[in-house]
Parts: sequence; C-alpha cells; structure tokens
Amino acid sequence: MSARILVVEDDAGERADLVAMVAAFGFQVATAADGHEALETLASFPAKAILTDLMMPRMNGIALLKELAARGDRTPTIVLTAFGSIDRAISIVHDLKAFWFLEKPVQPGVMRALLERAIQQSHLVEEAERLNRQLSYQGVLGEMVGESPSMKEVFSMIRQVAPTTASVLITGESGTGKELVARAIHQLSPRSGGPFVAVNCAALPESLVESELFGHEKGAFTGAAARSIGCFEQAQNGTLLLDEIGEMPIGTQAKLLRVIEESKVRRLGGANDIPIAVRVLAATNRSPDKAIEDKRLREDLYYRLNVFHISLPPLRERRQDIPPIAAALIDDLNQKHDCRVTHLSPEVLARLEAGSWPGNVRELRNVIERAVIVAREGEIQPRHLPGALAPEAPPSALPQTPQDDAVLPLRAGARMSEMEEAYIRLVLKQTNNNKRRAAKILGICLRTLHSKLRSYDARNSHGVGAIA
Repeated sequence: MSARILVVEDDAGERADLVAMVAAFGFQVATAADGHEALETLASFPAKAILTDLMMPRMNGIALLKELAARGDRTPTIVLTAFGSIDRAISIVHDLKAFWFLEKPVQPGVMRALLERAIQQSHLVEEAERLNRQLSYQGVLGEMVGESPSMKEVFSMIRQVAPTTASVLITGESGTGKELVARAIHQLSPRSGGPFVAVNCAALPESLVESELFGHEKGAFTGAAARSIGCFEQAQNGTLLLDEIGEMPIGTQAKLLRVIEESKVRRLGGANDIPIAVRVLAATNRSPDKAIEDKRLREDLYYRLNVFHISLPPLRERRQDIPPIAAALIDDLNQKHDCRVTHLSPEVLARLEAGSWPGNVRELRNVIERAVIVAREGEIQPRHLPGALAPEAPPSALPQTPQDDAVLPLRAGARMSEMEEAYIRLVLKQTNNNKRRAAKILGICLRTLHSKLRSYDARNSHGVGAIA
C-alpha cells in the first residue's frame, strides 16, 4: 500500500494542484481546507506525512502543529508559506517541530524529495516506539508477555527444558497460551529449523484420529483414495504438539504410547514401520489426575508425557500482566488493521484488570481487537469496549429465594464430581438450557462446559448417576 499524505490548504485551486502533484508521485492523498478538517480527517486517514499551508481560516498551520503536539501525534509535517520569511519558517521548524518548510510556488522535485524523507522518518518513529514498548515489557518470551512472578517462572522453565529432548506436558485453562508455550519450546530448541505441527485432538472425529496421527495407505479403509502422511511424519526432525490430549480415544492413546516409546510409526494399512525423530509435547485444559480418575487419560501415557510439567496460571491470577499484554496486543493489532491506537485510558485499564476473564488471554485479545478497530487511533476509551465491559449489573444469577426446582439436593457419601454435576445441571435448568449463559454464571468457558457434560453423559451411560 502506498504512503498516505494529507494536504491541508484553504485555497481550492492550490489544493487541487497540490493533490495532482502528490498523487503523481504515487501516494494516496486526502485533503482538508483548514486545521479543524485536518484533525477530523486524520481520525480515519492515518497519514505518514502532512503537507499544510501556514495561513488558513478557523485553524491555521501553527495552531494545527500545536494541536498535533498536544495529542502526541508525531506525524512529520511540511509547512508551506508564501511569505518568504526564512526566519519565520526556521522558527516554525525549531519551536513547533515541523519537519521542514517550502516556499510557494512549490518545485515538484523538491516536494517529492521532502515527502520521501518525511515518510522515512515516520517509519523510523513508529519503529522506535515499537521497540521502546518492547523494552518496557519486563517479561517477554516469543509471543508471550508477562511480568508476574508466576509467568517469570514459566519463562524460566521453558528456557530450561527447550534445549533438551524431554517430553513436556503443558496444562492450563483454555486461552492461557498453551500452544504459545509449545512454540517457544520449539523455537529455543535444537529442532527450531524443523517443522512445528500442532494437532487438536478434541477437534478430530474419533474415526479419523489414527489416520491424522499416523497416516494411511491407499485403500486402508473406505474413502482412502490416496496415501496420506500423518502428523508424526509431517513433524519429522521437528516438534509435534498434541493439544487436548485428554480428548483422545483411549484405544488410540495405547498406540500413541507405542509410537513415542519406539520412535516408529506405521501408517494404517501399511506393512512397514517408519523411523521418526520427533519431539512430542502435549497440552490439556483438564486436570491430569482427574482425567486419569475418569478413565479419559491412560496413566502410563501420562507418565511418559509428563517428563517435564509446565502449568500456566489463569489471567485472573496474574492481573499485573494485563497492562503489558494489552500494550503488546495493541502494537500487533495496529499493524494487522492499519490503526494508530496508542494506549488504554486509565478507566479502560481498570475495567480490564477487574475482569474475571474465563477465556483468559484469548478473550482479552478479542476485546482489545474490537476496541482497536472501533477506536482506530489515539486512546481507547470505555465507549470502545463491548457491552459486557460497560458499567452494569453483574450477569443475572440464579434466583436468590429457593424454589422447588432451584434447590441442590445432597446425600451423604456423594462424591465431589457428582455434586459438581448436580450443580451444573441445576444452573442449566434455571437458564432454560442456555449453555452460554450457564457457563458465564459458573465462571467457566463454554468449551469446558460442553466437555464436562460429555463426561457426565459417558459416566451416566455406564450406570453411575448424578445425585438424584
């Protein structure tokens, strides 16, 4: 995309001539008739350089420069003057930090050279600001940001285990950044030049899990029209992340254990074992102990994967990381959406720090991305946030006065898992089976709620019921 130039000139004829000249240089051009219009235009047209007349009605060039400085806008500005006063022009450049000045009538060659230099300076200023923001983060590793003691400990563990060949089990709630940890381990390992392959075990249909992991030969099963290379072969000499390992079918887990222990894989329908050199990382948002107890995770596979364990804390337990995470996200999202947002207002930051964040960093990113798109530039204000973060009463909860159908039944000897199921089903009943609202009341993400319901249904189908 060509650089954007804003032309500010009150005379319509001179403005048209300047636009034609600047457009001929290959730049995108927007116009304004005075300083007020210029400020309004900059809100939707983030210019790399500004070309402004000095004498204009309402707000002249000097007032415009002062207002830009007050807003912290460092866009290089070239001032046009017809008065031929070198002293005045130098004063403007020195005192008001204008990039340079040009006397009218403007020579095209000089104009082009100055604009190119101004654009170059704009890029240098943006890069300097980005680097300064990065240096201000007290904790940065790969794409992860955190300055809390818990995250510094995570960074330390990643650096310790990355150079080894040990398997790593990464645990944490959904959205805490388990895949980012896996990528950081890969990038800091001797295998960084090889592929990084991530497979979400929960997203694979049970009938296709083994084919996706191990591959298959043509004709291995109905629909296998051609040979397919599995994830292990795709990750040869690199790293394979098995995300949501607790969702993998138990039968497949036994075959996975054999592949890991023997460093060999056989495609479905194949006759030969294929040697593999792959480092295996695994991640789960379940409690491994609970998954083993519920027969969702093989104990021998767990011990094979859990050579080194990294547990990611939820965002609500490291709220001091929210400001640096938000700053890093704004920097990334500005580039993604071509915006010029600078920071969060104190009120917005306070609201973010007070949030419960059941979706953790992923949820925080979604909120900030929306705010960046709405704000476009400058400071993010409360009005840029989604309605859920606006001052309002907390989400409607369950009835405060017990009703006949709003009482949690208990019996002596009930297991905690049964009591949990009973409470979750009670909340679902009170919300008319609105799972999204129920998850919000329960303080868990929607995906976790679905996962728990599946586990309850599976347990109950084997004759172990919830509290009656």
